[in-house]
Amino acid sequence: MQQVLPGRVFQPKSNPITNDYRLTGTVLGLGINGKVVECYDRKTGNKYALKVLRDIPKARREVELHWRASECIHIVNIVAVYENHYGGQKCLLIIMECMDGGELFNRIQERADHAFTEREAAAIISDIAKAIDFLHSRNIAHRDLKPENLLYSDAGPNGILKLTDFGFAKEVNSSKSLQTPCYTPYYVAPEVLGPEKYDMSCDMWSLGVIMYILICGYPPFYSNHGMAISPGMKKRIRNGQYEFPSAEWRHVSKAAKDLIKGLLRTVPEERLNIKQVMQNSWISENTSVPDTPLASLQVLKDESDMWVDVQDEMTNALATMRVDYEQIHIKNLDDSNNPILKKRRMKMMKK
Repeated sequence: MQQVLPGRVFQPKSNPITNDYRLTGTVLGLGINGKVVECYDRKTGNKYALKVLRDIPKARREVELHWRASECIHIVNIVAVYENHYGGQKCLLIIMECMDGGELFNRIQERADHAFTEREAAAIISDIAKAIDFLHSRNIAHRDLKPENLLYSDAGPNGILKLTDFGFAKEVNSSKSLQTPCYTPYYVAPEVLGPEKYDMSCDMWSLGVIMYILICGYPPFYSNHGMAISPGMKKRIRNGQYEFPSAEWRHVSKAAKDLIKGLLRTVPEERLNIKQVMQNSWISENTSVPDTPLASLQVLKDESDMWVDVQDEMTNALATMRVDYEQIHIKNLDDSNNPILKKRRMKMMKK
């Protein structure tokens, strides 16, 4: 059963964010629309993540959709949003829960205790599917499902896997209302590559790619020429040309392969939707999936340098879509020489 928090009204705060949070400048990650940096609640001392966006319609759409989606336990929670001016620009400052457990693939690569199994892969895909189910039930397409956007809440065994980065997310008002080619190359659905309109099923294709990589350690579609995406790679995506090589797949269950086949159908109308995935026994009964050791753990470890290169390629490929917010500088109250703030600090020290 989907766990949700009480509904919240999107109401940004207007007071200076530095009144409530201490900013460290430490970079925690890089999303589609800029850096995510570390900050601390001045009252509780709790650590959070801060994302700064120029307050334009596209950014406001991103924040509002993420805010609404924060009700889902498998989506990174937005704690607060501020409307402040910096350098003459109106900005949105988003305070989010800090995901100290790291990215999905990094978490798997760093394992040393035992093998990564098909049952564990099924549990992970189940958690991702719950996030997608929540979004699609509210007519929201994420459009950028990839391992880098799947983070764990903490490093311990009870860390919760959550989806983040709504920079490409959009509300879908009809069956085919998406047209902008927003994507990360390795996870892009074939219909997104063309000029035609598409729908939320593009997320299902990306889920299939993530599942494929989780099981074997490498993507079903890739460029043979060191590019983020090549004409040959686009052709294979459009034609759905991929294999299940025996070396990595011979012990994987037929149920897992059939689910991937259902997700990687090139015709969107024939592709499994999220409700069908949630009802699939490999997902709904994931605790009964065979506890078969997978090749992905060793492949991801052996090819860790390759995945760094892959992420660099994709970052470069997204560069033209990313808005640069480097010019926005928020001065920390602790570093300010403002005489009023100096007096305030002196009073606080005397108390």
